[in-house]
Amino acid sequence: MRIVVRLDVMLARRKMRSKDLAERIGISETNLSLLKSGKVKGIRFATLERLCEALDCRPGDLLDVEPGPGSEEP
Repeated sequence: MRIVVRLDVMLARRKMRSKDLAERIGISETNLSLLKSGKVKGIRFATLERLCEALDCRPGDLLDVEPGPGSEEP
């Protein structure tokens, strides 16, 4: 199984640009882009909290789990 970042979906729902979100939560556009693409190995809880506050959502709205290769779905 793998964790998938659904930040792009939430940005679209909130009609917000990545640039505006990055500015609002105090991270670089580059780091936000890496997070959106799932190319990061971790995220600080403080950053997750700021994302949720800015997007008016919960962590589960931004993170999801997908079965990996060879995984059986329940």
